[in-house]
Amino acid sequence: MGKLLSVNLLQRVVVALVGIPFLLSLVKVGGVWFFCFFSLLALVAVFEFHRLARHKAHPPALWIVLGITLLFQVNFYQQFAEFWELLLALVLALLVMELFLKDGSPLLNLGAMFPGLLYVNLSFGSLLRLRLGFGDEKGEMLVFLMFFCVWAADIFAYFGGSALGGRFIHRKLFERLSPHKTWEGFLSGLAGSVAAAMTYGFFVPQLSVMTALLIGVLIGLASPAGDLIESMFKRDAGVKDSSALIPGHGGVLDRFDTIMFVSPFIYLIAKG
Repeated sequence: MGKLLSVNLLQRVVVALVGIPFLLSLVKVGGVWFFCFFSLLALVAVFEFHRLARHKAHPPALWIVLGITLLFQVNFYQQFAEFWELLLALVLALLVMELFLKDGSPLLNLGAMFPGLLYVNLSFGSLLRLRLGFGDEKGEMLVFLMFFCVWAADIFAYFGGSALGGRFIHRKLFERLSPHKTWEGFLSGLAGSVAAAMTYGFFVPQLSVMTALLIGVLIGLASPAGDLIESMFKRDAGVKDSSALIPGHGGVLDRFDTIMFVSPFIYLIAKG
C-alpha cells in the first residue's frame, strides 16, 4: 500500500509540474485558446459523466450529449443566444428523443444525464465567462486567484489530513461518501486557501483585500463539496475514478471537480 501511495504521489507531482505551467499560460493568453482547451475539458467531462450514467440507466447517445455540450460552450463564448433559450431547446429535444427510445425507464434515462449536462456546462461556462467576459485584466486576475486558492486548498488538505487526520477530531468529515476525508484536512485546506488568497492580494494591488479574503474563504469552504459531489456520482455508479485520462488523478471530473464547483460562485462575485 505504501508503495502504491508513493507511486501515485510521484505521478501527481509529475503531472503538476507539466500541467500547472500549461494551465497558467492558457489563463494568461485567454481568448480562443482558453476557450478551445476548456471546451475540450467540458466535452471530456460530459463523456465521463455519460459513462457513469450508463451504469444506472440508458442515457441519450454519446454523440447527442457531446453535441449539446459543444453548442453550449460555443454559446458561452460567442453568446449568439440567451442561455434559457438553449436550455428550453435542450429540455424539449431530450423529452422528444426519449419517446423513440425503447430501453430503460424514461425517468431514469433523463434523470441520469440531465444533472451531468447542466453541471458540466454551467461550470465550464462560468469559467469561460469569468476569464473572457470581464475584460482581460480582471478576468485573468480572478482566474489566477481561483486556481491558486484551489491548488493551495488541495495541497494543504492532503498533507494536513495525512499528518493530523483524526488526532484532534475523532469524526470523519463526510464518511458516507468519502471515508478518508477528515476535519483536520478540511481545516488545513481552508487555511491554505485563505493564505494563498491573502498572498496573492498582497502582490496584486488591483484586487481589494476584502475580495481576496472572501474568495479565499469561499474556496476553502467549498472545496470539499466539489469533491464530495463527484464522489456521490461515482459511488452511485460503483466506480473508483471517472476515467484514467490523467495519471495519478483519474479523469477530468476527478481533477477539476473543485474548479467546476467554485467557478459559478466566483463568477457571481465578479458579476456583482
